[in-house]
Amino acid sequence: MAVQSVESSTTSPAASPASTSPTPSFGPAVALSCRECGERFDLGPIFACTACFGPLEIAYELPTGDPEGLRRRIEAGPNNIWRYAPLLPVPADVADTPSLNPGFTKLVKADNLARELGVTGELHIKDDSGNPTHSFKDRVVAIAVQAARTFGFTTLSCSSTGNLAGAVGAAAARAGFRSCVFIPHDLEAGKVVMAAVYGGDLVGIEGTYDDVNRFCSELIGDPAGEGWGFVNVNLRPYYGEGSKTLAYEICEQLGWRLPDQIVIPIASGSQLTKIDKGLKELIQLGLVEDRPYKIFGAQAEGCSPVSAAFKAGHDVVRPQKPNTIAKSLAIGNPADGPYVLDIARRTGGAVEDVTDEQVVDAIKLLARTEGIFAETAGGVTVGVTKKLIEDGLLDPALTTVVLNTGDGLKTLDAVAPTTGPSATIRPTLDSFREAGLV
Repeated sequence: MAVQSVESSTTSPAASPASTSPTPSFGPAVALSCRECGERFDLGPIFACTACFGPLEIAYELPTGDPEGLRRRIEAGPNNIWRYAPLLPVPADVADTPSLNPGFTKLVKADNLARELGVTGELHIKDDSGNPTHSFKDRVVAIAVQAARTFGFTTLSCSSTGNLAGAVGAAAARAGFRSCVFIPHDLEAGKVVMAAVYGGDLVGIEGTYDDVNRFCSELIGDPAGEGWGFVNVNLRPYYGEGSKTLAYEICEQLGWRLPDQIVIPIASGSQLTKIDKGLKELIQLGLVEDRPYKIFGAQAEGCSPVSAAFKAGHDVVRPQKPNTIAKSLAIGNPADGPYVLDIARRTGGAVEDVTDEQVVDAIKLLARTEGIFAETAGGVTVGVTKKLIEDGLLDPALTTVVLNTGDGLKTLDAVAPTTGPSATIRPTLDSFREAGLV
């Protein structure tokens, strides 16, 4: 098959690949490329350009020239993210290494929710609560583990708003790594327990996620952090590629076609940018028909720096101090915020936010109509979808995919105050009738 370079940014004419052929340990990945200036670097545990300090992305030589053959190869693969190994920075035998094997979660055709929202086209929920630790973070961590193994790291770590900490702990246990993860001290109890149960070290830090992230960046440069692979810092270029598999799966599950519209939650913004990258790769590889699609970003009002910038017409995202029940999205200074703005505007989408009350209402709406109990981030995407339809920004006649990135059992505190028994009765038929339930 022929090969085609596929990158997330325009490469400087002066830049040249770090190598002339794909590195075996990283499959089709050939280099790291700066998203800002295009400078290229050897594949390694680095995440920032030394020329302009821009973020680094994986650059590929992906197989082209035989889309039907590639499609058959993917469809014959395992029912997890490793079916897309030919498009990821992982070795060809990745499915044979110890892994939680996340991915290929359900794409639920949400006809009941569609009727509630006045949607006449197809409405789907991509429900990533079905992953091993019940969030999409299992995807990104699985790719980061492969990089950590290649680079010889002995400890897996991260800064996390909760879901990532659990995903790292579980993946490390399965792959035979030590883990030590860092979280804000005031996370939901369920996420704290889930992060700790896998036997690694869990460290609460007094402060916000942004404080935790700054601490981890300092630890990387300290001798105490030697041999540590921080999945969302020094392994971030590899880690981020795991989110592309959401794009791959959505299109495959739609019969190898692009959705017209997709609504994605925004924390750091990386997931949204990588889903866009995945969609563009599928187009370039000939696996889907090239046609327009719109990407919408969703935030909670109490932490909505990207939404605020979008509405104001700004290109720069002004940091905010988070104050929302949607703690998995509570990143006040999102690293990929400016790129999210570019994608929303380029595709004709938007970035919107909803209140905490609307988040709770949306969680209940999704549960009541489709039997899916979403965590608060899913409440944000469903709530924003409802708002976008009401405001005329999202076309209800088109095929729309809404992401639910985690399980509602992790964020029970959000709905517990307003959710409980319909009645408490004596064990008699008369008492049941008195409750008015018949």
